[in-house]
Amino acid sequence: MGASGADDTLESHGIDMGRRTGPLAQFREWVLVNGNRSLIAASISLLVFVLFLGLHAIGVISFTNDGSVTRLASGMIAGTFSLVTLVVSINQLILSQEFASANDARDQLEGIIDIRNDIAVQSKVPASPAAPTKLLELLIETIAAHATALADTDDTDRNELLRKFTNSIDASTDRTHETLEHTTFGTFTAVSTAIAYDAAWQLYVARQLRERDGASLSSEAVAELEGLINALKLFITAREHFKTTYLQRELTRFSQLTLYCGVPAILAAMTIGLLYGGFSGATIGGTYLPYVVSGLIAVVVSPLALLASYILRTAAVTRRTASIGPMLPQKEPEAGPFEVSYGDDVD
Repeated sequence: MGASGADDTLESHGIDMGRRTGPLAQFREWVLVNGNRSLIAASISLLVFVLFLGLHAIGVISFTNDGSVTRLASGMIAGTFSLVTLVVSINQLILSQEFASANDARDQLEGIIDIRNDIAVQSKVPASPAAPTKLLELLIETIAAHATALADTDDTDRNELLRKFTNSIDASTDRTHETLEHTTFGTFTAVSTAIAYDAAWQLYVARQLRERDGASLSSEAVAELEGLINALKLFITAREHFKTTYLQRELTRFSQLTLYCGVPAILAAMTIGLLYGGFSGATIGGTYLPYVVSGLIAVVVSPLALLASYILRTAAVTRRTASIGPMLPQKEPEAGPFEVSYGDDVD
């Protein structure tokens, strides 16, 4: 697949993931989407530790008042219990999607087999790959093959919009295929790459070209447009299935990590209260007390940090993929080369 120049009017107008420019925008994208969730959670906890030490150093807060610290510890214990309960509820919601009767399970299996058979037929292979990334790669290759065959027809010489469309597909499939080739499913790179590929926009343009210019196109070009439309539909279907599967795994992993951190967080909150349980105040000297209490507070907020890091990503992915098919809420009304009004198709 060799990339060619794309036209601005046929550039992606839908999902925008991983294409930010500028240091601040790239950092924001890393925090929201691309960054390792555990690393971001650990960074939030570390930031809390440094923040409390800094506030103590400049005299804004103090760790010498037994009553205030004890009340804080009690509130942290109650808050951590509530957070763990919330996570358990999320985990139960995810598990509820896995429960199915024999008939439901059979229907779901038959549906997946049918889609895989359709992919195999469309891609002209004996059977579709089992690995999700390989399956997405195969669909990208199929889309690129139909676009190349469409570009090789004589119609592209007469239809400038068709030529620009095939050039745009060639460039975008090249980038996506190169990224998918070096990733594995289970890493967010594979999912974000598949999401960033604007199959919905390409499907919209392909359908517009077929309906508007179908009468003036050769039978070969119309057949390739039909094949391209079918390949894009299969790609969108497979991508949504894999995105849902990944998000289920992501939320399950989040539930596990929150439970792992929940017990240490509760113990840390209890320790803060016990440090001030003596009649003479804190049992640790004033020199080390700010470091110990700040460190324990950082442990207490670790479940909340995990919640923030994982929900940021799932919310960003869900918002950017809120529609299926050529319904693009992110697209500007004036974007793109097609404008229609009532009665345009009437002779």
